[in-house]
Amino acid sequence: MGNGNPVIIGYDAISALGIDLEQQWQDALAGKSGIGPLSRFPLKNDFPVKISGQCPDIPDKYKKYPFLTARHQASWSSPIFKYGMLCVARALECSGIEITAELAPRVAVTYSSAVGGLDAVLHADRRLQKENKLPPPYANPNSCINMVGGKIAIQTGAQGPIVTPVTACATGLTSMITGAMFLEQGRADVAICGAVDFALVEPIVAGFYTMNGVYIPKDGQDNEAPETASRPFSINRRGFVISEGAGAVILATPEFARQNGLAFNIELAGWGMTSDAHHFVAPYFKTVKQCMENAIHDAGISASDIAAINGHAASTRVGDKVEYDAITALFGKSTPPVSANKSLIGHPMGASSVIESIFSFQGMRDGILPPTINYLPDPEIEIDCVANTKRALDQEFVLKNSFGFGGCNSCAVFKRIT
Repeated sequence: MGNGNPVIIGYDAISALGIDLEQQWQDALAGKSGIGPLSRFPLKNDFPVKISGQCPDIPDKYKKYPFLTARHQASWSSPIFKYGMLCVARALECSGIEITAELAPRVAVTYSSAVGGLDAVLHADRRLQKENKLPPPYANPNSCINMVGGKIAIQTGAQGPIVTPVTACATGLTSMITGAMFLEQGRADVAICGAVDFALVEPIVAGFYTMNGVYIPKDGQDNEAPETASRPFSINRRGFVISEGAGAVILATPEFARQNGLAFNIELAGWGMTSDAHHFVAPYFKTVKQCMENAIHDAGISASDIAAINGHAASTRVGDKVEYDAITALFGKSTPPVSANKSLIGHPMGASSVIESIFSFQGMRDGILPPTINYLPDPEIEIDCVANTKRALDQEFVLKNSFGFGGCNSCAVFKRIT
């Protein structure tokens, strides 16, 4: 990138660890898991998935926002809207920006979702089949993936470029990279980025089971505690835990931030994107490694400058091994510590990479890495994953990895500005 790298002026996240970001961060540092019993829909006795990472209900104190009124939620029933819009509202408050009529045409929106509001169209279909009632008028708009970005534009008044990048589980980071592109091209001064996903919908959850991706307990170990199920890089990893979440990051050009007296201490220093062109779900060593290399090169630094890596680390047998192989091929014997936040929050689909990026921002701010919990060493993955206990570490440069179905890879280098 260059000297005009986009800076982060505000951010917010909601995850299975909670609604309040600072409390989530403290819980993460304490090694607390957000995983528990699945209760988003009634479970039949033979339903194969029993656990998940569910977001708490939004407290009444936030009902001041118009998009959290009962009337608004009656139309916009998919939770992606209220959770995504709340994250954006709080991130903007954190940034100190007021989107005036003058600024509005210079504010881009790249906020997205990988799964979208499929719950709304599923509900409409079941009602149609069971009761022969036509879908509510908002059923289709709820299910349009681009609608979450559209609603955020309406909410904020942003009138600049708007696009909905979808790269499966890499969506949140891809949204940030896309926002950075608009800023670097001079098409916007501010970009509202991030992603939200609430994929705990019965056929989606069951579908992940049948494709052998989601956590499946070993025979005879069905009573394992839910909080022990997400085990990135661990020898006993058995698939990812499906979770919910939302994250929002406000990017700005450094010139805009300085001119408007906006505080910032982290920049998006470089990024890389590659396509595996290999397999519809299994990651590919060559292009995963290339994506990381591209991000580091774009930041104008060497691999030795990276203090820590925030891994994709979904807890799958193949995915974790490929990420490890790519990291060690790139960094050699000087591999930095790798945090695996999904051990704490599970896998919130397209929102995962933006929530994990935000945890990286918190760690860079505080000089600390949260632990990777539930870790048991795998002799095929000799990695320093900050196992089970937080660690103090000064971090000027952090590499964030994110890989999605379809071979969609996004990596970014964040720099702490002192």
